[in-house]
Amino acid sequence: MKLNIKVIPNAKKNEIRHREDMTVVKIKAPAVEGKANKELIKYLVQYYKVKANNIKILKGERSRHKVVLIEKND
Repeated sequence: MKLNIKVIPNAKKNEIRHREDMTVVKIKAPAVEGKANKELIKYLVQYYKVKANNIKILKGERSRHKVVLIEKND
């Protein structure tokens, strides 16, 4: 499944909200040196119960707006 995600770094807690057009994910980590991306993947692993190698950031590696691919576990 592909998700359009808006990431909000430096949040008080990790949180996910689904909207019609996108998913908003609040992440505790700062947007520095890829920390927010790592925390995003870690959080999506827990939320969707998939392995980390099944989650790929397709677009927006350095942006708050990302397209993320989540594949089901084998």
